[in-house]
Amino acid sequence: MTEIERIEDQLKRAFGGDAWHGSSLSEILAGVTAEQAAAKPLPSAHSIWEIVLHIAAWDGAVCQRLEGEAVRTPDEGDWPTVAETSDAAWQDALGRLKEGHESLRETIKRLDAAELDKRLGAERDAPTGGGVSVYTTLHGIIQHNVYHAGQIALLKKAWS
Repeated sequence: MTEIERIEDQLKRAFGGDAWHGSSLSEILAGVTAEQAAAKPLPSAHSIWEIVLHIAAWDGAVCQRLEGEAVRTPDEGDWPTVAETSDAAWQDALGRLKEGHESLRETIKRLDAAELDKRLGAERDAPTGGGVSVYTTLHGIIQHNVYHAGQIALLKKAWS
């Protein structure tokens, strides 16, 4: 297995299952209703819905920079706004999450190992994740998604 394949496999496991750390993002989100997703059991924390949109936005931003676009915050913003809280809107948000994940995986599969050391962005910029290598960016997005999956798991427990 190549390094690219190993990285893509880790992203797949963190999202879809058989992750070493425990439940994947998809497993954690299973059964979450629109009402639960929109709720704010901790008023100063983001909702599950907001976190889902945030993950999807950053998956898209990483995909864009891997395809040669400038390093920047996602087009929809760091924390996209939840405009509507219907069941249909929740299913749309989950669809965007899945589509963004699949697109990122496909983009990773097209990378060449020689690109792993390529720097994305001229200078280190923590808010955008810029100024680091493709390798660091890929591991960073996996860590980002696992971190937020843990937050979602705790928010989901508030409904138990």
